[in-house]
Amino acid sequence: MQRYSDCPQVLREFLIYHENIKGQSPLTISEYYLDLRMFLRFIKLMRCDMPINTQLDDINIKDVDLAFIQEIDTSDIFDFLSYLANDRQTNSEHAAPEYGISASSRARKLSAIKSFYKYLTVRTKQLTENPVADLEYPKIRKSLPKYLTFEQSASLLQAVSGQNEKRDYAILMLFLNCGIRRSELVGLNLTDVYEDRIRVVGKGNKERFVYFGAACRKAIDAYLVERNQKVLTDNRALFGSRDNNRISVTAVHRLVKKALLQAGLDSTQFSAHKLRHTAATMMLSGGVDVKALQEVLGHENLNTTQIYTHIENTELKIAAEANPLSKLDFSEKE
Repeated sequence: MQRYSDCPQVLREFLIYHENIKGQSPLTISEYYLDLRMFLRFIKLMRCDMPINTQLDDINIKDVDLAFIQEIDTSDIFDFLSYLANDRQTNSEHAAPEYGISASSRARKLSAIKSFYKYLTVRTKQLTENPVADLEYPKIRKSLPKYLTFEQSASLLQAVSGQNEKRDYAILMLFLNCGIRRSELVGLNLTDVYEDRIRVVGKGNKERFVYFGAACRKAIDAYLVERNQKVLTDNRALFGSRDNNRISVTAVHRLVKKALLQAGLDSTQFSAHKLRHTAATMMLSGGVDVKALQEVLGHENLNTTQIYTHIENTELKIAAEANPLSKLDFSEKE
């Protein structure tokens, strides 16, 4: 927990609890850390007499204690959510600043706050009042996930080229065949690859096996010839980077964007996560049962998987309307 040395003791204990007792992933712990650090910095800025130009990132919260947190009420939470919706800068590196983060991002931060207060009131009973217990999440506009068509997927795979061609091709094949997450792909080790499946460690450190076909196996084998000639810093890693470290989520994002551009596809519309959507949609259209798809994707809740059935329904509707016979109407003939 040395990496969270800028946090107050109460927040460090919360992170330790979720890491060691709840067994949540490093990514989830990191998101809790960033979201709650921002929240406590904002509250301290509002409570303390600080210069008007004080930057949120410059505020020291190591002295925040339980008494400080106990004074936070629902009104403070609303102020924070209002700040996120209207005043939080979203593109600090751009010349023309934009303000206000999305509803889904605000919902994630509120979820972190809810988890924090649940820990303090229910798990450890350090507090009796929970100011966010009945607070509703920001309304998120639901939309169908974007995905590549079969033809676009083929173009993407055919377009892969460059110094790391075999590695990048194997990565794209795993995304399109197995529907795994970027974080899951980054975490793959050499020992996680079996004859016809991979062992994946998903959210909450839950393990599952995902099967793949002969073409994917061939792509992995071709890459392994190169991989076995390298010595990585973490030599367990299946996929390495140019500097011989385990490949990062950022590097995976870049290589997918590069392949999309090489294929002439819109790199702003598609991403590594959209390849997961593509795999799920293709499996469902190929006759995979939605319960089986839930297992493949590692969804804890079936409702999360159900969205792909809506995609299928939409495609079926389009197919029905494309039938020329659907335009014929003799119901009113005399």
